[in-house]
Amino acid sequence: MATTTERAKALSSTGLTPLLTTDQLAAYYGVTRWLINEWVKRGCPVEPTAFRGRRFDLARVKTWTSSAQRDAA
Repeated sequence: MATTTERAKALSSTGLTPLLTTDQLAAYYGVTRWLINEWVKRGCPVEPTAFRGRRFDLARVKTWTSSAQRDAA
């Protein structure tokens, strides 16, 4: 299986970005799955899928976490 970086490189010419699973997003931020689920309840953007499970666009999540931090300050 290709890494996220490899997938991002392969998709960059098409204008697409790879979507992360809950586990991948939790690993990226160094947090638990529980916290990711809490973020979703608070409005963290989730990408629609045709199957069960959530997928996250890292750029949109980064924007959301930045604005959530500003709002908390």
